[in-house]
This record gives sequence, C-alpha cells and structure tokens, in this order.
Amino acid sequence: MPQDHPTDNPILNAAKRELAERAKATAPLCMANDAYNGPARIVSINTSAHKGTRKSPVADGHDTVIEQFGLATDAHAGHWHRQVSFLAAESIQTAQARGLDVHEGDFGENFTTRGINLLSLPLGTQLKLGSEVLVEISQIGKACHTRCAIYYLAGDGTCSFTPAEALEEIERARQKGTL
Repeated sequence: MPQDHPTDNPILNAAKRELAERAKATAPLCMANDAYNGPARIVSINTSAHKGTRKSPVADGHDTVIEQFGLATDAHAGHWHRQVSFLAAESIQTAQARGLDVHEGDFGENFTTRGINLLSLPLGTQLKLGSEVLVEISQIGKACHTRCAIYYLAGDGTCSFTPAEALEEIERARQKGTL
C-alpha cells in the first residue's frame, strides 16, 4: 500500500538545500543541459552477488539480459520497475574530482556509459543496447534507503551525488503514490 508523503517534506527539503550548497562549494555536477562529445557507448557492465554492495565489472565484458528481469548474474535483477541501472562515466569522474576513490560499478550501476547525457533523457525513453536489447527509462536516480556502500564511502553519511533532478522525480513519485 502506498504511503502518504507530505508535499512539504522537511527531510527532502534539507537534502535539496545541502545539495545546492555542496554544488556551490565543489566541482559542478554534470547537468541535463551539458553536452557530451563523441558517440554513446557502454564502457562497463557491472554486477554484484549481493544487494547493498558495490558492483564489479564483468570480467569478459558480457552478461545475459533477461527480458523483464535484468542481468542474469546480478543480485538486483527481478520482476519490478527497475531491472537495470545506468550511470555516466562522466559522473564517476565528477565524484573522483571531489576526492572519492570510485570506479565503474561502485555506485551500483549495471551499465557505465560514455557520451550520452542520461539526465536529459525523459522517462519512457527507449535505448537500444547492441542489436537485441531494448530498455526503457523508468526512473532517474534513486534514493538511498539502506545506507549502501556509497553512503559510507562519501565519508559524511550522505548520498550527496544524487542529482537535483532525481530528488525532484522521487518527490513527484511519492506525491503520486508510485514510490
């Protein structure tokens, strides 16, 4: 049963304020209006055996995508709205510039991409991966519910790398009762 969330959520508002202040004091995040150069491509496929841990790049760079389920070898695969996740390599570089020792898979993404502005893609956008796989964007960003590895890695007990667009989408989903 969906839980009611107030429109004026003090926790979400505090997170938005903190993100805005951090953005002023640190390297800028890649935002939706930034352009990336070069062709779009997947630079790493990442999986994990357990939830709540960092993912590791698949050794040979290949995995099987199961329709409406996700990557065959990933603990997060399942029959729900988000079977796989994407993160731009440019976002990992932004985190590295802020002093975090992070690499492909460390943010829990299944596909690390380069050359595509993921934040600019509206919900419902379909992306073709290779010649056989078609995915649809169903969510931008994710909330940290369980204090995952990145929560602790950030050193200050926050997931400060969630883009403002993602926080806004999460709040809209809560208001609609779909989160």
